[in-house]
Amino acid sequence: MVPIQFPARIHVLLASQAPVGVVIRRGPAKRVATILWDRTRDEFKMGQWLKGRIYERLCDLSPDGKYFLYSAGKAGTSWTGVSHAPFLKAISMYLIGGECWLGGGVWTSETTYLLNSGQRHTIRGSREVVASNQKEPPPVVDCVQDLSRYAPRLIRDGWNVTRVENIGTWQAEQTFEKQISPEWMLRKLAHPGSVGKGCYWEEHQLVHPTSGVSIAYPDWEWADLDGTRLVWATGGKLFAGSVLAEGLANETLLFDFNGMLFTPIEAPY
Repeated sequence: MVPIQFPARIHVLLASQAPVGVVIRRGPAKRVATILWDRTRDEFKMGQWLKGRIYERLCDLSPDGKYFLYSAGKAGTSWTGVSHAPFLKAISMYLIGGECWLGGGVWTSETTYLLNSGQRHTIRGSREVVASNQKEPPPVVDCVQDLSRYAPRLIRDGWNVTRVENIGTWQAEQTFEKQISPEWMLRKLAHPGSVGKGCYWEEHQLVHPTSGVSIAYPDWEWADLDGTRLVWATGGKLFAGSVLAEGLANETLLFDFNGMLFTPIEAPY
C-alpha cells in the first residue's frame, strides 16, 4: 500500500517594520524548517532544519525582521531560543524542561522581548544585545486559555478579538478580525485543539459587514495582510491575491514548500 502523503504545514511570521518574513514549514511530524521570505521580491532563502518540533504560535519575529524568537522541543526537552532569522542556532537560549506550552514570547521592540511564563525560563546562555526582562506578556481579556500566548501577538499586529466560545474539553474557538480593505474584513477562527485536527489550527473567512456576505476558506491554515495584498497558506503552498470590492482576485502561487527534504545546514554565525 502506498503511504498517504500529507502536505506540509505552513505558518508565517511577518516583520512589522521590514518587508521580510519567516516561514515555519513542518512535515513529516518531527521535521521542521525555517525559511526567510523577502516580501519585496517574493524570494525564499533556506534557514535550518530541526529534528523536533517548533511551536509556531508561540514564536515571534522582531519588528525589523533580524531576530527570530521561537519555542522548540525534542526528546522530552523544551527550550526558547533567540536567533538571527531565519536560522535556529540560538544566540540566547532558555530551558523550560518538558513543558513546551510555556515557551516562546513576543517582541516589544527591535532588541527586547517578553518571555511567556517569565521566570520559569532558565537562561542557558546569551551572546547578543537583544535581551529579555523576564516578564510575561499581559493577559488578554476574553481569551480561550490555550490561545492566551498566541493572542497577544495577533492583537499587537492589528487583530481584534470579537468572540470567544468554549465548546467543550479540547474544543474551543476564538474569533479574530482585521480590516483588510474598505469593504472586507479577514476573520480568523483559531482553535486550540480538536479531535482529528491536532493542536492549534485555524480557518478563515472573508466577511463583508455591510452586505452580510461571508466567504469561507476552511483550508487556509494561515492568512494575513501584507501591505495591500492578502497572503495565505494552504496545501503546503503560499499564495497572494488582491481583495477587490467584489472579493478575492488575482490569486498567485508564491512558493510550493512540499517535497522539501531534511538537509543539515550550518548557520553562518
